[in-house]
Amino acid sequence: MNDEGKEPVITLSSGRIRGVESDGVRRFLGVPYAAPPTGERRFAIPQPPESWEGMRDAHSSGLIAPQPQPTAEELDALLPGLDIMPVIGVDQKTGDDHLVLNVWAPARGDKHPVLVFIHGGAFTGGAGSAPIYDGTALARAGVVCVAINYRLGVEGFLPIPGIPTNLGLRDQIAALEWVRDNIAAFGGDPSAVTVSGESAGAMSLANLVVSPLAQGLFHRAIVQSGHGSMVRPVEIAQRLVVKLAKMLGVEPNIGGFRQATVDDCVAALAKISQPKSRINLRDREGREPAFGLSRFLPVFGDDVLPEHPLVALGNGAGRDIDLLIGTNRDEMNLYFVPPGIRRKIGRLLSYIAIRQSEPLAWKVLRAYRKLNPNWRPGDVFTESLTDLIFCLPARRYARLHQGRTHFYEFGWRSGAYNGELGACHAIELPFVFNTLATVAGPKGLAGENPPQELADRMTALWASYVRTGALPWPEYDAQKQVVYIPEFDTAARDRDMPADRIIPDYPAR
Repeated sequence: MNDEGKEPVITLSSGRIRGVESDGVRRFLGVPYAAPPTGERRFAIPQPPESWEGMRDAHSSGLIAPQPQPTAEELDALLPGLDIMPVIGVDQKTGDDHLVLNVWAPARGDKHPVLVFIHGGAFTGGAGSAPIYDGTALARAGVVCVAINYRLGVEGFLPIPGIPTNLGLRDQIAALEWVRDNIAAFGGDPSAVTVSGESAGAMSLANLVVSPLAQGLFHRAIVQSGHGSMVRPVEIAQRLVVKLAKMLGVEPNIGGFRQATVDDCVAALAKISQPKSRINLRDREGREPAFGLSRFLPVFGDDVLPEHPLVALGNGAGRDIDLLIGTNRDEMNLYFVPPGIRRKIGRLLSYIAIRQSEPLAWKVLRAYRKLNPNWRPGDVFTESLTDLIFCLPARRYARLHQGRTHFYEFGWRSGAYNGELGACHAIELPFVFNTLATVAGPKGLAGENPPQELADRMTALWASYVRTGALPWPEYDAQKQVVYIPEFDTAARDRDMPADRIIPDYPAR
């Protein structure tokens, strides 16, 4: 690695890039790992980045994938009183050249372990350059941190006849191939790669663990609020293709969708993602694995995912990958506390809402009602969906993984909304990345004065796992079910989860 003052220069196969160095960390932002998916490359397998002449400045994060970008007023109506911008990063510009990544690396030395992060956003939004994902603290802990973008929505997760399926996952695999081939130039060790992801990024990673196309590209996985159950068979997902084609006025095939612009597709995505937009995406048992959180999911039955991820795990796929997986104690509070749903929803509406995705809704609600006699109907509703959508599927993924497996449950409660937001979805992220300043304050996800000591400990824990694979608590198995509780720095037997006794333990078909 060449050092040219505070603007270090690196030579890649595609050209020279110039980054920025400060406080012992080198940053290279907006680096292309694949060519822009335009023209004939739209709806195609990702291609190597185009070469450039001269010096390319890598000082800014660049463009993000096309996606709906709600206004501040729309966000405030959806999540009143909460500034979610540091998490979703939608204040950035979208555009064609968005298959880029950001790198934070220690300023000195080489052969540093590597952590590649896959952002969340329901497979329809988000960006690796969101402020909460800044990798500076991890780089200071001796890790080369990489955060990637990938195609979203119609462009990345719609199985249109005539195009390769799972293009968003293929982009992620292409980014990992780029890391394998280029990360040594940044001081990283391509033989010591860990991949992490949160929410849709964690769902993606859970799929990559078992994908034959990702084999050998990483050696450890950190799955945060994700699992392998949020996938669909191709034939069910193609109902969405037909619906969107009608909305766009085109044929439901590659020729038809090529007639629609990217902006047209983003507008259609925004419309079909509305709760009032009706489409049946349930499987044969009447289950909808996303519970309405996203219409767009990865599909199985192709070369990326030949079989359902849980079936693949059971057959031994991913056994060579160390797995750290976990959930947050109050995942669904993010969706139900700010708009007042947790306080206001009644029993009947709770049943109707869950019954849309889970045939045993009433049985589940009855079981959770018994956990706490003081709970309101909205408390029962929220606790049930936290387990159904996130916590139970993650534990079932962990039980099926035949390799080394550890589990955590993050329970630190945010002070936002007078403490009601709790350990909600995404709350662990600023602790892992040590970016509490981005989400602290009267409208911040973490509320006022979140504990810096916990952030320091979690950043160190994640960095240590990336370096050595070692964790200070026992492995997880179906019998002992020991989980780590970060806020108390202790391990304990997992909590009772009534849904585990009710929901059949098999993958959706």
